[in-house]
Amino acid sequence: MNPSAPSYPMASLYVGDLHPDVTEAMLYEKFSPAGPILSIRVCRDMITRRSLGYAYVNFQQPADAERALDTMNFDVIKGRPLRIMWSQRDPSLRKSGVGNIFIKNLDKSIDNKALYDTFSAFGNILSCKVVCDENGSKGYGFVHFETHEAAERAIEKMNGMLLNDRKVFVGRFKSRKEREAELGARAREFTNVYIKNFGEDMDDEKLKELFGKYGPALSIRVMTDESGKSKGFGFVSFERHEDAQKAVDDMNGKELNGRQVYVGRAQKKGERQNELKRKFEQMKQDRMTRYQGVNLYVKNLDDGLDDERLRKEFSPFGTITSAKVMMEGGRSKGFGFVCFSSPEEATKAVTEMNGRIVATKPLYVALAQSRCWVSSFPCLRRTIV
Repeated sequence: MNPSAPSYPMASLYVGDLHPDVTEAMLYEKFSPAGPILSIRVCRDMITRRSLGYAYVNFQQPADAERALDTMNFDVIKGRPLRIMWSQRDPSLRKSGVGNIFIKNLDKSIDNKALYDTFSAFGNILSCKVVCDENGSKGYGFVHFETHEAAERAIEKMNGMLLNDRKVFVGRFKSRKEREAELGARAREFTNVYIKNFGEDMDDEKLKELFGKYGPALSIRVMTDESGKSKGFGFVSFERHEDAQKAVDDMNGKELNGRQVYVGRAQKKGERQNELKRKFEQMKQDRMTRYQGVNLYVKNLDDGLDDERLRKEFSPFGTITSAKVMMEGGRSKGFGFVCFSSPEEATKAVTEMNGRIVATKPLYVALAQSRCWVSSFPCLRRTIV
């Protein structure tokens, strides 16, 4: 047992990576040899009651919980190794990042247990995980130590070392916000400039004449096709950020031979993709927010009720932008969606229409949950997704 392990009053263990069919009884059979157990709970989806893939095992004594952690971690149940760690219910502590390290360039053969065994020499590990997809390891993982000092020791000793003949990077875990801030800082100190929308007559010498006046350049290049003809874009790599910035400020939007050129910071492919992804997510969020509260979910519809009748029933309450009865094989599925132009109209419709009998059935009417109506309502899916 590890004498440096923290004392957790409830002696509670988190057990993750469970097979969907693992039950409380199976876990009791597995963990009870370690000592008396107070309770076991497999966490399940509230609606489907399917396992979420993790559980909590609460022992009477901390020493028994520690024994289970030391002797049973990565044991296999139903073909899957258990991932056991001390339960940490406080999300602020879980997400603080203190003691958390990131490891990348891992060999495919390194699994959770191998990672745990490698890094446990540096201190008590709260959690350890190699990130995987359907094809196995994605080549990186995380280890969360109990203390900052243990994490620093691991970084100092392991960064650049060979694990299964691969040189691994080991560093402090950085949150998405930190990574984006660093990218932003690097972006502000750029030296590479991207120029596009110039004519076919542009070559390296002409580009040098245009941009050489801003400061010393390491390289200036017009991109060409197989025949040597300009592809309409190129790059200038300056020695200093200040010169690159001045070139962008002066030249962006200028006309060259009747063409308005774009001049800006050159981005790597990954940066461009991340920026486009962030813009897309923001656009999607903005649109979701705009549609929030104006879409109604209507169920218990009579089989003969169609889009036109649905629109007619709800039209007294405001301007309807869409009304759709969901169909399958030409038959009504018994529910649909109505989209109003304002939240006030939608709220009024809920108040008046919920429970009202239309055709032969009392309607159930409520504000639609965003994921539900976006995935089911074609006209909105085209707009938002």
